[in-house]
Amino acid sequence: MKFKAVYSFLNTDLDIIETELEKTVRSDFPLLTEAGLHLLKAGGKRIRPVFVLLSGMFGDYNIHKIKNVAVALELIHMASLVHDDVIDDAELRRGQPTIKAKWDNRIAMYTGDYLFARSLELITNIERPIAHQILSKAMVELTLGEIEQVKDKYNFDQNLRTYLRRIKRKTAMLIAVSCQLGGVAGNADEQICKKLYWFGYFVGMSFQIIDDILDFTSTEEELGKPVGSDLLQGNITLPVLLAMEQDPSIQEFLNLLSKETASIKMLDPIINSVKKYGAIDRASEISDLYLKKAFEILEELPRNRARIALANIAKYIGKRKF
Repeated sequence: MKFKAVYSFLNTDLDIIETELEKTVRSDFPLLTEAGLHLLKAGGKRIRPVFVLLSGMFGDYNIHKIKNVAVALELIHMASLVHDDVIDDAELRRGQPTIKAKWDNRIAMYTGDYLFARSLELITNIERPIAHQILSKAMVELTLGEIEQVKDKYNFDQNLRTYLRRIKRKTAMLIAVSCQLGGVAGNADEQICKKLYWFGYFVGMSFQIIDDILDFTSTEEELGKPVGSDLLQGNITLPVLLAMEQDPSIQEFLNLLSKETASIKMLDPIINSVKKYGAIDRASEISDLYLKKAFEILEELPRNRARIALANIAKYIGKRKF
């Protein structure tokens, strides 16, 4: 199953979203425009806009209204990536130089801030106070997630609860809000909007766990960045946490990692332990638990073409190769 085939009936509307994205990242400052377009052209599945559009189909779907939400959510996601790359000192994103690598940290931070501001401008086209309340709360959580990530860089004395809270703020919240705001923009029933939120939350948690697994099991070519990048950047993820339960000696190798000393070669014993002690399979099982909850929520939603597409997207997320 090809991912884009799942929602091919949205192709025309997604073309509209892409056009709006390109128009929105432009500014009166050529360098800011160039940086924004560089990020946009690097690609991406546009998962958040897809969730917005599909969720809007549970109400009164109008692309010319809902496009404001879809573009705003993608801009917030893009802005968070730019800021993340500065925090992580990352050189590559989707196989392309990051904005901070191509220009510098200052340009990257201004680009991220500009994208955030443009997203807030777009959402004002939705004349429902609840939409603004939902988005502002999500942005607060996202910011807290970024601050928490900075605070915990190269702090490998963490637990499962800390990890789950971080991925909720960094990934799941924005996907959850994409689903919820799609429903709100379509004037869907309040209870349906709440169910859409929880569907997005559970899918988002699963999505990030799978991403963290792929960081150990994919190739650099597939990832568009070095294998083990999370650890190199000082971020501990679920496979490592689970492996540490079986092999406490991993902690000794982690203690040797710092911004100054971290190298790909230093990761070999950690990656070997992650694979040796079944941490990949166990992390996958936790991802499956979140997906199961997502499917349970879907069963409570009205049957329509959008629900079928959401189910297939969730299946795709759970079956990404690792």
